[in-house]
Amino acid sequence: MLELRPNCECCDCDLPPESGEAMICSFECTFCRSCVEGRLDNKCPNCGGGFVPRPIRPAGLLEKFPASTKRIE
Repeated sequence: MLELRPNCECCDCDLPPESGEAMICSFECTFCRSCVEGRLDNKCPNCGGGFVPRPIRPAGLLEKFPASTKRIE
């Protein structure tokens, strides 16, 4: 189950569960689209992998399977 981390690990902007701006690598490192495209050149600084858009969990399932509140820096 994806954690749905709440922030960009680069610029610390908020990435709520419904955000279409959240991007993740295969290890679920989470960054905003702006950092991925502008600063990171689509390469994860943690693992070297590429990024894909983070899926959006249906609102009806967020209560049962909530997003993480732990911010990653």
